[in-house]
Amino acid sequence: MPVTGVASAKAVPKAGVLPSEEIIFGCSAAMQPIRQMINKVLGTNLPVLIQGENGTGKGLLAQYIHARSKFASGACVKVNCAAIPGSLLESELFGYEKGAFTDAHTSRPGYVEMADNGTLFLDEISDLDLSLQAKTLQLLQDGQFSRIGDTHERRVNTRVICATNRKLEDEIAAGRFRQDLFYRINVVTVNLPPLRERREDIPGLANYCLEQFNSRFEREAPPLPGEVLDALSRKEWRGNIRELENMVARYAILGALDGFASEDPWKRPSASPKVSVDGTVSLKHIARQAVREMESNVILQVLRENKWNRRKAANALNISYRALIYKIQEAGLAQRHHRKSNPARVEPTQATPSPD
Repeated sequence: MPVTGVASAKAVPKAGVLPSEEIIFGCSAAMQPIRQMINKVLGTNLPVLIQGENGTGKGLLAQYIHARSKFASGACVKVNCAAIPGSLLESELFGYEKGAFTDAHTSRPGYVEMADNGTLFLDEISDLDLSLQAKTLQLLQDGQFSRIGDTHERRVNTRVICATNRKLEDEIAAGRFRQDLFYRINVVTVNLPPLRERREDIPGLANYCLEQFNSRFEREAPPLPGEVLDALSRKEWRGNIRELENMVARYAILGALDGFASEDPWKRPSASPKVSVDGTVSLKHIARQAVREMESNVILQVLRENKWNRRKAANALNISYRALIYKIQEAGLAQRHHRKSNPARVEPTQATPSPD
């Protein structure tokens, strides 16, 4: 039976909740040519391909393009092509007719029809199966498609924005991506730089994130000191803006300056490291232990704030529900909570799958 698509495709927020242009594009030299290019194509319906590392803000830029385009009155439907199995993605994208397959008890429109007169955002387009790439190519060429089990051609007026963290040229060379589809989506290409190449924007991004998390969590965490902002600006940020968001979220939740030493704003081990019998210390082990401790503390705090409603906590932490359940079990938080709420009877937690 086709997946519901709730976690893999959704209408993104309206323009009113988007950050300002100053936050999205910052003041760095690396982002200004991108800002100028985007402003030139906002009034068109040209496909846009956004490339960049994970966490660089590809989804946010897609929302910005939609919100300021002529399609803003329609829905912006985001589809994560990597999150839905290829055998199900076709029915999710293009819909199906009653009786098209087992369990197809009624007809159902797909995400393409949901995005009519709006924007279809295909995230991680490189994960799209070859069989679906041909059908997507037809949609881009003439705006036509057909539902599964239907011979009737349907037409939509939809702007398509694609995003990927891979080099599509390499995928083409490996036979995993159609060259003709690449030429069709590669009309306007935006290469988002990693955060380490736009360091001037880090203080502004950090302060903006702090304002948002203070509002979301109903906190009053004080502004980040100048020395901390300087330290953040020197960080490599392999996780890019997403890593910065997570760091500021921990600061907003924990308060004070926990984990924000001026020399290293990432970790402050709560216990002395263990030294082996030969006198050596494993720095990798210490770092992993510190990260696990901090992560467990943050998860526990958010769970308490949300009265152990795990779905609300997962939303607050910006991770999937499945990943949160795994982390709760890994840290033993569920058992600790169970012992506290019912000290007379303790049962082991059930095994849960590892996160995606």
